[in-house]
Amino acid sequence: MILGESTMTEFRKSVRGARTLIMPFGTVEAHGSHLPLNTDTFIIREVIKKVSEKNNVFMAPPLQYGVCTSTFDHPGTIGITSGTLRAITTDIVNSGYKQGFRNFILISGHGGSLHVAALREAGEALVSAHEDMKIAALSIYEMIGKEAEAIIETKNDSHAGEAETSLMLYLAPRLVKGRAEEEYPDLPRPIIVKDKVRRWKGAVWGNPQKASVEKGEALFKVMVSRVEDLVGRMEKTRI
Repeated sequence: MILGESTMTEFRKSVRGARTLIMPFGTVEAHGSHLPLNTDTFIIREVIKKVSEKNNVFMAPPLQYGVCTSTFDHPGTIGITSGTLRAITTDIVNSGYKQGFRNFILISGHGGSLHVAALREAGEALVSAHEDMKIAALSIYEMIGKEAEAIIETKNDSHAGEAETSLMLYLAPRLVKGRAEEEYPDLPRPIIVKDKVRRWKGAVWGNPQKASVEKGEALFKVMVSRVEDLVGRMEKTRI
């Protein structure tokens, strides 16, 4: 069930049996010269939409903006701070709790470490405040590691590369504008550098040239399956 497309009457009837709200998180972020700025949001929205169609759960409207550090100065990226993400996540979950939800899955299509950490920090505070609340907070890419490795050829593929390009070719080929060249950032971690664009001009981390519709379909099915597994675990796990 899609929360934003339900009437209040439909919601009142359905929420009694559907106690889980899945909240997709994305970004407006540079994804190379070939993928749209909302790639992270688009992918996770479609995954959770499919899960909500097949299971007795609600999908919240995606939160479009996220914490973007490495791409903050690239063309098109519009981000928010970790504090803002924690605050709005906390407000939405508290409101959802008041409406009857008890299980919350905060799942991101963006794998940035500070972004995901903000979701987890919000989750830790929320479960401490509500004894009967269960929360999972993670990036979708944490869930598909070994299975993704069997599908994707590019080692260290991460951003706008083979995986994300394949997913967008499968989900929305009209939005894929050719293929950017293979690229990897030259960021001297753990040293924090200010001019990240100079060290990562194309905002690609991987090889889009190896992307295909078939790989995208396989990745999408794995993502849906893993989220469904998490829904089952959430409902069975005692706190």
